[in-house]
Amino acid sequence: MVEYLIRLLKDEFKLGTLSRGYGRESKGFLEANQDSTPHLIGDEPFQIYQKFGNEIQVFVGEDRVAALKKVKDGNSIPRVMILDDAFQHRSVKAHLNILLTTFQKPFFSDFTLPAGRLRESRSGAKRADLAVVTKCPEKMNEGMRNEFRDRIWQYAGLKIPVLFSQITYGNPYPIVKGDKFSTSIILVSGLENDDLLVNYSRDNFDVLEIISFSDHHDYSNADFAKLKSARQNFPDRDVVIMTTEKDAVKVKSMAPEGFLKEIPIFALPILVGFSLEDEKTLMHQIKQKVLKKTKTSEE
Repeated sequence: MVEYLIRLLKDEFKLGTLSRGYGRESKGFLEANQDSTPHLIGDEPFQIYQKFGNEIQVFVGEDRVAALKKVKDGNSIPRVMILDDAFQHRSVKAHLNILLTTFQKPFFSDFTLPAGRLRESRSGAKRADLAVVTKCPEKMNEGMRNEFRDRIWQYAGLKIPVLFSQITYGNPYPIVKGDKFSTSIILVSGLENDDLLVNYSRDNFDVLEIISFSDHHDYSNADFAKLKSARQNFPDRDVVIMTTEKDAVKVKSMAPEGFLKEIPIFALPILVGFSLEDEKTLMHQIKQKVLKKTKTSEE
């Protein structure tokens, strides 16, 4: 979703992103640069920097308030800051709060930890300016949409805009130039839930083996030996390893010397898609907030 917002806004506003950099080995405030690594800033910020580093600024900082103050005191100040995974971060008063909830397990049917996955009670939806139902099926009729709207409005308190997005996948690309793709794949990922990825891969490729790691997994030499061994199980097949973009940046930076020359590894882009109407609504909400803030500052 952060990458989607970047693509949507980068040509209209000077952008910056801020996340805590989950899983990184460093501490404090950092701005991504050409010397950054997944270990230094975290895998997701590193992925964003790899894709958009020439067009936006990428920051990490576990203390969001302190980090935003440092961004503001810097030489180059973004006009719009996108904060990743910050809905519960109440010490930061955002101008636009976007609540994300999955189609498969919406917050209004879930429970707080440890009984469920919610970090706070459902009533927290009252802070949302708009909601996005993610990972929706392609064929979602208006009756289903209305049901989701009604349930979300029940907790949001107001009839905020409720948008619906789908996960789509791009074409696999090699992490080392020149490698040729084969539809016979070993699927490797470190995700909280890989069901959609697995189902898509099985529908579109010849999946020989699935190797799943935990979310934000740091790849070790033992893991690379496991991947090499898995590929050797199919000596008569032209086999490639396919993984997510988030995992690919870690694999590329952590692989032992020579590994990437031996085994072709491909990244599968994961994209978010909205209907044209929902995208217009989202853009209108963002512009309204940004322009209102700019006008207030000028006054």
